[in-house]
Amino acid sequence: MQQGLKKVTLGLVLGAASIANAATVDLRLMETTDIHMHLADYDYYSDKQSDSVGLSRVATLIKQARSEVTNSVLVDNGDLLQGNPLGDYVAKGRVLRFGETHPAYKAMNLLNYDVGNVGNHEFNYGLDFLMKSLAGANFPYISANVYADDGDANPDNDQPYFQPYLIKDKTVIDHEGKEQTIKIGYIGFVPPQIMTWDKDNLTGKVIAKDILETANKYVPEMKEKGADIIVAIPHSGMYSNRYEKGEENATYHLAKVEGIDAIMFGHSHRVFPGDKTLGSFEGVDSEKGTVFGIPATMPGFWGSHLGVIDLTLESTKDGGWQITDGSSAVRAIAKREGRKTIALVEADTSINNAVQAEHQGTLSYMRRKVGVSTSDINSFFALVQDDPSIQIVNNAQIWYTQNIVRGTSYEGIPILSAAAPFKAGGRGGPEYFTDVPKGDIALKNVSDLYIYPNDLKVVQLSGAQVIEWLERAAGQFNTIDPSMEGTQALVNSAFPTYNFDVIDGIDYKIDVTQPARYDSEGNIAYPDAHRIVDAMFNGRTLDPNQFFLVATNNYRSSGGGKFPALDGSTTVIDAPDKNRDVIANYLLSQQTINPSADSNWHFADFGDAKVSFTTSPKAKNLATSNMMYVGEDSAGFAVFELK
Repeated sequence: MQQGLKKVTLGLVLGAASIANAATVDLRLMETTDIHMHLADYDYYSDKQSDSVGLSRVATLIKQARSEVTNSVLVDNGDLLQGNPLGDYVAKGRVLRFGETHPAYKAMNLLNYDVGNVGNHEFNYGLDFLMKSLAGANFPYISANVYADDGDANPDNDQPYFQPYLIKDKTVIDHEGKEQTIKIGYIGFVPPQIMTWDKDNLTGKVIAKDILETANKYVPEMKEKGADIIVAIPHSGMYSNRYEKGEENATYHLAKVEGIDAIMFGHSHRVFPGDKTLGSFEGVDSEKGTVFGIPATMPGFWGSHLGVIDLTLESTKDGGWQITDGSSAVRAIAKREGRKTIALVEADTSINNAVQAEHQGTLSYMRRKVGVSTSDINSFFALVQDDPSIQIVNNAQIWYTQNIVRGTSYEGIPILSAAAPFKAGGRGGPEYFTDVPKGDIALKNVSDLYIYPNDLKVVQLSGAQVIEWLERAAGQFNTIDPSMEGTQALVNSAFPTYNFDVIDGIDYKIDVTQPARYDSEGNIAYPDAHRIVDAMFNGRTLDPNQFFLVATNNYRSSGGGKFPALDGSTTVIDAPDKNRDVIANYLLSQQTINPSADSNWHFADFGDAKVSFTTSPKAKNLATSNMMYVGEDSAGFAVFELK
């Protein structure tokens, strides 16, 4: 019904274009999103300049796109303040002080942003740090679905924590060269899951409400207050699944809300228009860049793209404005040709210069030695065999948990540990892998092993619940048919690698000839399917009734990834330290480590099936006896077959 209304409205608007003396205005909307503190064009993990990341590169695109038109606005859609060592250095290393300008805003204040939206990762360092940081922005921030927690259980009197929306008068020049004023309304949203992901930072301070519910509350209000057009800025991805209250990725359904005229979205690190999956959804026009007729864009991550929406507006008889046409596009800072990254623009030196002091401080901070490794550490084969980059994390977490339970009621309960490969290619490209050469290990290498500022948590689970955890993680793989001829792709590329938890302390096999027991939403899809087989603990079949302590992080323990039995209720230890600090302290305590994996998991026999996987081209000469290098694919990944 909503889609039909959109079409009727557009027809009326097109009819209005014939009104005598109607003014016509072209307006360009530009968006950055998910910068994750990639301000300079620099890779802090490999400690070298990069052509494929950085606000300083996007700044060149912004200035180019702005120069092409008469009228434009620029917005940022959050996940700005966290994501790489520069973000950690400002928050935890040198520590931002009150009255100082956060380097993100030293850079962004040079680009004349009109408005910013708060992303979920803005909350990672706590509300005090967030508000201290936002104070340095010379442009306003919005977020409509975050409210102050007044503790009275009455939703009717809840007050917004941030300014929920903004209506700004924009002076524009029409086709006749005359000045006009358009009232542009901006409204921002963040996933309600912030209350899970940053529970420790937010509980008792704020609450987060449903995105659609909030849009339906405020959009009519914005219209009543005179907004000529409304630009939605949801820090929320786009999926076409049935909407459920509290939806994390709500953009597809937000496009059906009457009154929204353009959508500038983010969060899921995809590119729209351009992503084939998003373009296949019903109601999505990937050529024009619209969702149910609404122009929309999502410009990737880490400064990879600039999002652009071009609107044509006509004045109406009542003195307002209506959109008669609109389309979207993205502009990239670089492109890939095989394994090469080709820069499409140069960096804006004014942006790099603005953050030079913090950049240099980060380099010094990250180059500090914390240990020595006797062999290379990489994640090249993390998705197909037990892996040293995960092993180190699990070893550190077990070491830490053993220390903190000593002398408590939990002492004596077997300790396991769960960790996932955060850098394993995917949308990050063939260079997005952990790769630490043997020798001195610096703090930057610890950040390479564990890229998120998570807090360590310990949950208590039965053996049966541990197995279900692994069943959910085993969704990383496609179902392999042993009778099928030809090569089958082993890895499900739609499954986030940060959800492929490896649990150390037990031994097990993964039977990929079975379908995945859980679907992408964490619901049981195949009740009779069991991919986790031959699970053992201390050389014996794992007892489903035995209890274990499992070291993990706050994201997973409180429901991140929608794993069974992980909703916060099974957490028994809220550790005071971050996972990354645990790893650094472990390395300092050990001084020298042998990072070899203990091979506690394997694939079960999948017959004569020929299966393939992709990884870094650096892995070409590192294949083990059960692998065969095939060549490189068009994206520059190395292709291997698993025997």
